[in-house]
Amino acid sequence: MRHRLRRLRYGLFVPFGFLTAMGGTALAADLAPAPAAAVEAPVAAPPAWSFRFTPYGWIISLNGTQTVRGRSERVNASFLDILEKSDSLVALMGDVELRNGPLALFGDVVWTKIGLDRSTVRSRTLAPGVPGTLGAALNLDVEMAIVEAGASYEVARSGPLAFDVLGGVRYWHQTADLSLGIAAGVQTADLVIAGARAIARSGSVDWLDPLVGARIRYAVAPGHELFLRGDIGGFGVGSDFSWQAFGGYSFDFGTYNGITFSGVIGYRALSVDYAQGEGRQRYGFDMLVHGPVLGISARF
Repeated sequence: MRHRLRRLRYGLFVPFGFLTAMGGTALAADLAPAPAAAVEAPVAAPPAWSFRFTPYGWIISLNGTQTVRGRSERVNASFLDILEKSDSLVALMGDVELRNGPLALFGDVVWTKIGLDRSTVRSRTLAPGVPGTLGAALNLDVEMAIVEAGASYEVARSGPLAFDVLGGVRYWHQTADLSLGIAAGVQTADLVIAGARAIARSGSVDWLDPLVGARIRYAVAPGHELFLRGDIGGFGVGSDFSWQAFGGYSFDFGTYNGITFSGVIGYRALSVDYAQGEGRQRYGFDMLVHGPVLGISARF
C-alpha cells in the first residue's frame, strides 16, 4: 500500500514539476527586461577663466642718454647708485593675467621716481639750435610710468613646453628735471634758475608703442615653471625702436581659500630709443632699464 502511494505521488509531482518549469520559462521570457536606453555621453564643460595678480618690485639700473631741453646727459647708474638718491628704492610693478585655455589677456604697470647725482650723470652735447655751452650736470630726477596691455595665444605645445605669440601696446609717461651748474657761456633763457643752478624741466612727455613678441613656458614640475618672454616695438609710431627680454622662475608655495600663492624671481631688461622736438624743445630718452624682479603671485 505504501509503495503504491509513493508511485502515485511521484506520477503527480513529475508532470506538475515539468509544467511548472515550462510555465516559468515562458513567464521569464514574457518578463524579459526591455533593452536599456542609450546613455548620452556628458558634454565637456568649456575651459574656465583663471585670474592671476602679481605685485612685485623691479630693482632697476639705467644705462643710456637722457635729453632735456636740448641738453643731453650720459647716464650710467647701478641700483646702488640709484638707492642713495632716489625717493623710491625699486620700481613698483603690478602684473595681471586673465587666461582661458590657450588665450590670455595681460596687463602690466610700472612706476618709479629716480634721482641721480653728478657721479652717475655726465654732460654730453647740446642739440642743434641750442646756443652757448653745456654746464656740468649736478643731478637728474626722472619720474616714469610704463603701462602694457595685450593678448597672448598658445600656438604650440610639446609635453611640458609651450610656445605663445603675443601682441599689444606699451604706454610711457615721463617727467625729467636736469640740474646744471651755471658757468660762463651757459644760456639760461629757457631754464629755471635756483641759486647757482639752472634747471631744465621737460614737463609731461607721453608716447605709445605697438609691440609684438613671443613667450616660452616650461613646466619643470607641477606648480613650478620657467618662462622667457621677448618683444620688440615702437617702429617709429611712438619711439624709434624698443625691445624687451624678461626671464624668470615661478613656484607655488601654498593655497588658501582657493587662492594659490607663488613666488616669482627673474630678470627684466627694457630698452627704448625715443625723441621728440627740436632745439630747446628737444626731449630724448635712449635708455636701457634693467634689473632683477622679485614678487608674489596670487592665482584663482
